[in-house]
This record gives sequence, C-alpha cells and structure tokens, in this order.
Amino acid sequence: MQPANAKLNAFPVFMRVDGEAVAIVGNGEEALAKARLLSQSSAVLRIVADNANAELLAFIAASGSVHLNAAYEVAHLRGAALVFAASGDEALDRRVVDDARRLGIAVNAVDRPELCDFFTPALVNRAPVAIAIGTEGAGPVLAQMLRGRIDRMLSPSFGRLAALAASFRAAAETLPKGNRRRRFWSDFFAGAPAKAIEAGELAEAHSAALDLLAQNTPAEGYIALVGAGPGAEDLLTLRAHRLLMEADAIVYDALVPEAIVAMGRRDAERLPVGKRKGCHTKSQEEINALLIELGRAGKRVVRLKSGDPLVFGRAGEEMAALREAGVGYEVVPGVTAAFAAAADFELPLTLRGVSSSMVFTTGHDLKGNSLPDWAKLAISGATVAVYMGRSVAAEVAGRLIEAGLSPDTAVAVVENASLGNRRRFHGTLADLPSLETRADLTGPVMTIIGDAVAGANFEHSEPLATRKHEQAASVAAEGVEK
Repeated sequence: MQPANAKLNAFPVFMRVDGEAVAIVGNGEEALAKARLLSQSSAVLRIVADNANAELLAFIAASGSVHLNAAYEVAHLRGAALVFAASGDEALDRRVVDDARRLGIAVNAVDRPELCDFFTPALVNRAPVAIAIGTEGAGPVLAQMLRGRIDRMLSPSFGRLAALAASFRAAAETLPKGNRRRRFWSDFFAGAPAKAIEAGELAEAHSAALDLLAQNTPAEGYIALVGAGPGAEDLLTLRAHRLLMEADAIVYDALVPEAIVAMGRRDAERLPVGKRKGCHTKSQEEINALLIELGRAGKRVVRLKSGDPLVFGRAGEEMAALREAGVGYEVVPGVTAAFAAAADFELPLTLRGVSSSMVFTTGHDLKGNSLPDWAKLAISGATVAVYMGRSVAAEVAGRLIEAGLSPDTAVAVVENASLGNRRRFHGTLADLPSLETRADLTGPVMTIIGDAVAGANFEHSEPLATRKHEQAASVAAEGVEK
C-alpha cells in the first residue's frame, strides 16, 4: 500500500510557450495526438515528418503548423522550447531524446516513460484556466478518466470568469491585504459576478465586480465548528473541505490528523490546541478565548474537532462562549468514531429483532457510585458505543456485568477507526478488561458492546484476549471488585 506521504517523482509545472517553437518528430498517430494536444496552446508547432500520413497532413494544413518534410536531423530541434519524440520507432526516438538533451531542451518520448524528461498530462482546458492530470506515465487511461470527470464538473463559462478576474487583478491589489482582499475574491468567484458570467451577461458581471470593490464594510469574523471525522481524509464532508479552503485560521485538536489540517488553505494560520488524554496544551477556557479573539479580529476560522463536534467534543461550551461574545458561528457535522468503527467491522448498530436503540458514552460515565441511566438500556438490548474507554475497560466490564449484562455479550474494539493502520478485535464483555493491559494500542480506541455486535464480520479481526491478556485482565477485574 502506498504511504500517505508518498512523494511525486515528477513535479507539475506550467511552462510558457506563447510564440515559442515546439518540435514534434513523427509521421503518424502518435505525432498527431501530441500535435492536437499542443494546438490548445499558443505555441508554434514545428512538425518533422518526411512521410506524414493523410490525417497528420490535414491537421498541418488546418492548423497552420510548420511542416518540415524531411528526414529527421538534429538541426530541426534548434531553438525549440520543448521536443516530442513521436515516431513510434524506438531507435529514432532514442536519437531524438539524446539530441534534445545535448541541446539542453526538455524532451518527451511517447509511450517510453523511461526516456522522458517530462510527461504530458490529460488536460482540462478552460483557458486561461487549465487543469493538468498526470500519472508519471504509469496510467494514461486513468488520467483520461479523471479528465472526463473534472471536465463535466466545470462550467464552460469558467474560463470567461477567470479572464474577467484577470482584468480586476490590479484593482483588487488596492484592497487591504488579508481578509478583505480574500473576501473580495471569494465573493467574486462564488457570488454575483460568477452568476452573471454563467448567464452570459458580461456587462452585468463587470458591474457586479465593481460593486464588490466599492464595499467598504469591515470583515466580520466567523467560526465554523467542524467535524474532522474519525481520521480518513475522504470521510471529511464537502462543506468542511470548502470551509477549510476559505479559512484564515485553523484551530485543531491533537487527534485531528495532519493530512486533514493540510487540506486547508496553504497560507492559513494553523493553531494546535492539544486536547489529548493527559496532555492539554490549552484549557477549554483558553480555547474559547482564542476563538473569540480570532472572530473579533475579522478572521474566518475553522475549529477542527475529531469525529463530530457535538459528540464529546465540548462544542456546547464553545458555542455558549461565542454567543455571549456576539461572534457568529456554524456547526458542520462529521462522521463520529462509532460509525467509522461499525463500518470497519461491517457491524449493524441496530438490528431488527435484536437491538432498536443505541447509546454513545464514555467509559468515565461509570466512575460514579450509581449506574447511569443508559446502563439499563444496555441490559435491555441497546448497542453501546464507548468512546475513550481503554483505560477504564475493566471498570466498564465489571460494572455492566454487576448490573446484569451477560458476560457473553459480544464486544468489538477498533483502534484508529477508518484509517489504513486500523486494528480490529473481537470478544465478549468478559474479555474487555484485557484492553487495559494492551500496551500495543497507542491510537484512539472505540468499543462497541451489545447483541447486535454478533452480526459483525470478524474475518479480519483478532481475538481481544490472548492467554497473557486474560491473566492480566483477571488481575485488573479483581482490583475492580475490591
């Protein structure tokens, strides 16, 4: 499996070719395909073909390309900005590559990635906007599939909108740097100018852009309490991703993966606030004060919380503080860890005739002298999802068994739910105390208890209690009873 931080072997760039010569060597389909691709640019095509087929000749005539009707010579490459070896003949292509490199010109050999200095992308053209998709020569068909999807996503008017934006760039530079200027461009591309361009009303789009420039109200700060999900980047909601791309500042907890924080705008201020068991870099009061400070400074802030912000995320305290301070906010839900853990196990949290209710709780709810009300639901058949319960697993098991829940009740445990390095364990309530003794579990752990758990797919999971862990769990359980 490819690591999450895999490096690109070919770095994508856009090269200026306006008025520059681009040499293509070849007589047939390969040369024609490259010529058609390059004809979307303003480069001057120089096609070296001594025996061009009919289609290539027709293209040359229609496009006004320069045709060198002669056997290839190194002189044909001189002065070119780029070279394409597209003859289909390996020996000739190698000769063209060697000649180009001696002349210091970057060269591409069609269907010969080992000879290429660069790769040609699948291109989505909305000039002056271009989206290039590359696979380093490994999967051209995949690149074409992606190009088709992106092409369908983008309105044909996108290029006209970008051209209008270019005409306003100098005027926008007169706006104060930071939030005010970003707000102009955000409203430009998502507001009235974009809608007018989409409708084909160019004059109205220009007027709407002028109106945006004239607005002189100070930017209002805004806080988005965003659920970052259980860890996997592709479980982040589209709204959460959009807000991250618009954020001036990102305030995030320790359990939020760096890969998700990195999905934010590149120049956004990133503010870690800790909040991991036993290690809080900032108190909740300090976090509340930070959000208020950023909001009053006119910042657009994303407050990233692992899972869903309203499930054990202390969002209630932050919302109350923001309301009292008069700072605007919204809540963006995320995939909570219980749902991700259930999905990892293909586990039905509710099951007709077995369990029709469920409980979200933390193991620490069982630390009091009296059982919480949800314990009665567990005994009556509810599925119980326990967050942050590894360190009190023996206490959870002991208290529930003491209350009447069968020791044989099925249990599923997931470490790092939704991630590629997740680990899954299965067992019974009697096995649960062994969780405390597992020093090999360093990631966040989710425990699901209930009869519905028996319907999970345990094929790729490990037994929760081995002999060693059973002995340690027995000692832990005895400590709880005493």
